[in-house]
Amino acid sequence: MEKVPLTPEGFEALKRELAALKAEMPKISEEIGTAADHGDLKENAEYHAARERQGLVVARMRVIEDQLARAEVIDPKTLSGTRVKFGATVVLQDEDGVEKRYRIVGSEEADVNAGKISVTSPVARALINREVGDEVKVRTPAGERVYEIVDVLWI
Repeated sequence: MEKVPLTPEGFEALKRELAALKAEMPKISEEIGTAADHGDLKENAEYHAARERQGLVVARMRVIEDQLARAEVIDPKTLSGTRVKFGATVVLQDEDGVEKRYRIVGSEEADVNAGKISVTSPVARALINREVGDEVKVRTPAGERVYEIVDVLWI
């Protein structure tokens, strides 16, 4: 069984999401019951919408439960060094001198707008096991980009 790397924050966020989804299930069941009381189920849009929502919630719950069961929680605060690994916050400088800062996290935690990139993303894959001062080339949809690793932080 393949482990799912998560930061402690990502693990807790998944647990909160699962709890919220479980809390939503009774409300959805009630909506299904109310819609079913309206009669003919073949043409009952409210019933079908509630059933679809129930299916989506159950599917998401299963995904989260699977990820939590396979989670390998890695706390970046316990790590150190200048080599890029999971959990590191990496400061990069592009060819134009513009600095970017990314934290390498699990795929469930990724949020580019918050500066969190998935460990499986092209940028993260190019950075893993590289060190401060290394230059990395990354193929992006916009073309090849070159970055220099300015700093590796464990925060």
